Amino acid sequence: MLLNTYEPWKFAFSAETDFENIKKDSYGIIGVPFDSTTSYHSGSRLGPVVVREASYGFEKYNTNFKSDLDTTFYDFGDVNVVPGNCQATCNIVEDTVRELLDLNVKPITIGGEHSASIGVIKALTEKYDKLTVVHLDAHRDLAFDFIGEKYSHATVMRRAHEFGVDLVQIGIRSSSLEEEEFVKSTYNIRTFKNKDVHKHMDAVEYYLATVETPIYLSIDMDVFDPAIAPCVGNPSPGGLFTSEIEDVIKALAFKEVVGMDVVETATDRLGENTAVTAAKIIYDFLSLI
Repeated sequence: MLLNTYEPWKFAFSAETDFENIKKDSYGIIGVPFDSTTSYHSGSRLGPVVVREASYGFEKYNTNFKSDLDTTFYDFGDVNVVPGNCQATCNIVEDTVRELLDLNVKPITIGGEHSASIGVIKALTEKYDKLTVVHLDAHRDLAFDFIGEKYSHATVMRRAHEFGVDLVQIGIRSSSLEEEEFVKSTYNIRTFKNKDVHKHMDAVEYYLATVETPIYLSIDMDVFDPAIAPCVGNPSPGGLFTSEIEDVIKALAFKEVVGMDVVETATDRLGENTAVTAAKIIYDFLSLI
């Protein structure tokens, strides 16, 4: 395992890690404490620590979904990142996820900046012939490059698209003209902007129900309104509410979800709103899947 031996916390309710007896078809959490391409609010490298700590505020019974958290999952600690080198870090994440997949463990990644998803998605596209990425974000992240860099928090979904995935982008409310033109030029990117979610959640749920491929769920915390999750890399007003994110997760509960990430929690303060909300997303996911 290409993981840091220092494990600051394990996510609440995670199983004891015994590599000789890992349960097949389980989930495995890894942290990616990296934020070297951050262009506005830095600090997401501390996300894995504060999100794990926040997870201890929840009880095992999920009252919203009337379900007990009985999914088997492990917390393997943090990946050894290369500060300042996004491509090298993505390669390490990719290799780590391959090792998880060899154990028949599906990855849950806590960021760190969104660039970490590049390595995860690349590894998954090697395992699955076809993959749909359900991407919750304020931004499209479809730039070909950002300030001359192809590996960046702003280029994640462009790299993913190059790997051959279908994209469903939810909560979008900020993008460049070039990104909008790129979306128009493709056939396999479906968009639900923030107002679509606010007014027509039923259409979002219906569309997700029609997806027949394996699904990877990628959640940038700036998809939330800044009133709910203020400490993110690039906050943008007009975001989604917790109940809307819960509805998306519920819509995926009976689909083949082969991994997820929750990224861009940028705070060093324990118990901060963004960290607690990020932990709740992972908790909800594990309560339903």
